[in-house]
Amino acid sequence: MILAEEKYILNDKEVVLRSARMDEAQMLIDYLKTVTGETRFLMCEPNEIEYTRSQEEQFIKSHNEAKDALLILAFVDGEYAGNCSFESRSGSRRVSHRAGIGIALYQKYTGLGLGRIMLNVLLREIKKSGFSQAELTVVDNNKRARHLYESLGFTECGRIPNANRYDDGAYLDDILMVLQL
Repeated sequence: MILAEEKYILNDKEVVLRSARMDEAQMLIDYLKTVTGETRFLMCEPNEIEYTRSQEEQFIKSHNEAKDALLILAFVDGEYAGNCSFESRSGSRRVSHRAGIGIALYQKYTGLGLGRIMLNVLLREIKKSGFSQAELTVVDNNKRARHLYESLGFTECGRIPNANRYDDGAYLDDILMVLQL
């Protein structure tokens, strides 16, 4: 799916949301390496990001061409701030009503309301695509993100204990959340 450019104002700054372009593949790889190092709440450590430019271009292409997936980039006053996406929980008709969500922002853009704008647009597009359920996972201890998800109507539906093991030996649960659309 392609999201045509949409503009918003947030704290006197211009926010632009749109689909990714192929020439932004390296920017997205560099971003992922940075944001995974800024917080313990994302999928991996920075040194585990080994995507090639070609692989990232394929990711962009697959989301742009899909009928059941969308990748949205966010820019604040022209500067790349982060992205969010959804994909169908494919596999069978029984799960085809479910959309899985992901979102990450550079830390300097968290807590400003940008994530709320992004998720509202993403949820709108999920509904337009015919999904009836949105799902996401949040790492326990990520109170700000969890508060945002709950304020949008997501509820906890389960946990995976010790789902995340960190290099320092600490563990954190994954909290599974769902929103009926």
